[in-house]
Amino acid sequence: MSAIDVRDLLKAAGQANSVTPVPSPLPLGEAEGYGDASPPPRSPTVAPSPWLSPVVLAGCVRLAEFCGLLLLGFGLHQALLRGVVPLAPSYPAAILAVTLAALGLFQASGSYRIGAFRDLSKTAIKLATGWSVAFLMVAAAMVMGKIADHYSRIWLLSYYAAGLGLLLGSRAALAAFVRTQMAQGRFDRRTAIVGGGPAAEELIRALETDGNSGIRIVGIFDDRADERSGTHVASYPKLGNISDLVTYARHTPVDLVIFTLPISAETRILQMLAKLSVLPVDIRLSAYATKLRLRPRAYSYLGGVPLLDVFDKPLADWDVILKGLFDRLVGFVLLLALSPVMMAVALAVKLTSPGPVLFRQKRYGFNNELIEVFKFRSMYVDQCDTGAAQLVTKTDARVTPVGRFIRKTSLDELPQLFNVIRGDLSLVGPRPHALQAKAANTLYDQVVDGYFARHKVKPGITGWAQINGWRGETDTSEKIQRRVEYDLHYIENWSILFDLRILLKTPRALFKTDNAY
Repeated sequence: MSAIDVRDLLKAAGQANSVTPVPSPLPLGEAEGYGDASPPPRSPTVAPSPWLSPVVLAGCVRLAEFCGLLLLGFGLHQALLRGVVPLAPSYPAAILAVTLAALGLFQASGSYRIGAFRDLSKTAIKLATGWSVAFLMVAAAMVMGKIADHYSRIWLLSYYAAGLGLLLGSRAALAAFVRTQMAQGRFDRRTAIVGGGPAAEELIRALETDGNSGIRIVGIFDDRADERSGTHVASYPKLGNISDLVTYARHTPVDLVIFTLPISAETRILQMLAKLSVLPVDIRLSAYATKLRLRPRAYSYLGGVPLLDVFDKPLADWDVILKGLFDRLVGFVLLLALSPVMMAVALAVKLTSPGPVLFRQKRYGFNNELIEVFKFRSMYVDQCDTGAAQLVTKTDARVTPVGRFIRKTSLDELPQLFNVIRGDLSLVGPRPHALQAKAANTLYDQVVDGYFARHKVKPGITGWAQINGWRGETDTSEKIQRRVEYDLHYIENWSILFDLRILLKTPRALFKTDNAY
């Protein structure tokens, strides 16, 4: 959750300029239209996977080692003692105790960091020490409890040797995998630096000196255009101002933004943050060069560089996986359950008006990406409005009789379950709006400050705004403002339980059709 509320930030800053996205990405390593300088050559990079981050990788390694060590213990018992010494509760207890003690020691020694995965030479000693100490702890407990004679020494020695071999062998394979992925930029946090001058240069030198920061600096962005901010800082190019950074992040993945501005520049920082609040990125304020000293717990760290947290991505690491699995599993179940209804609607659309059953429409998705959304066609073919430039009204002659019913009951939205399974949409999230959607004849992003902040997560079939009555026609600016407020509340307070709550309340909300035409 963000350290600063987006709505309060926009109010404090007094403005939030929206940037229209450009759908086609440009390659990193070119000037990309920002500034006059091209970045120096760097190793190839690829878009980071939302499913596999350093945090997720560490969790997977923990789980794999836990399961591997457990299975190894039981497997050795079956291979060495089957038919001779019964398994009994004592052996499972010893296996579990050794495994948990070892994983706890690995965690305490920093063996689950991305740097430890990459460099086996430094981690091997920690693994061997942790595994050995875990065995000594359990052996001491056996002696103190006078139960050591209940265990086979052959099994204990075999488990120790095989476990150490398993750990070192699997970590060697992991190190090769991580080095390959890092060479392609997979686990790097692509970082933009905001602000130039000596403060930015000091920060960059500190990050480059620390080999455990795990970041890749993509460039410098500064709102100053005078001699205080040159074209390069510490060999990295200045790519533009804050508005350029918003556009850049629409084209190229950016994970982290670090401000090097002094905390005393409050107004300037707030104005910049208001513009950047529309992006799904982590935002940090550098505390490296500041004279302000807080308690160590007040900071987060990139290696040894202290930072103050300002914004966090709404969804990251395990949250992305959890929501993605939830969407696809529940979406698939709903698709199966509602398939008879969808077939009936498709038949009614086909039989009552000529033209295709499905209507495809471009809309804004996550981070303002253009996605194609499926709906059952509710208008006559020759009057379909793909850009939604004209709002549908209560007596709109463009809507077919069947279309009027399925729009009012939201049955026209059911094909979007295919979008959910495909990964374009979530079951729950801010509704994706059409490109030319308007309130009071004004485009949405021109009505609401920070409108695009609702695109920091994937859009959804249903949402917090919809179940609270803010669905249907947006003929006044107040309606879209209220809808965006509810969307931002959802983004800032997301949880799987919140999604379940919204899904369960959606059928009831569909009966409130006053504004749905």
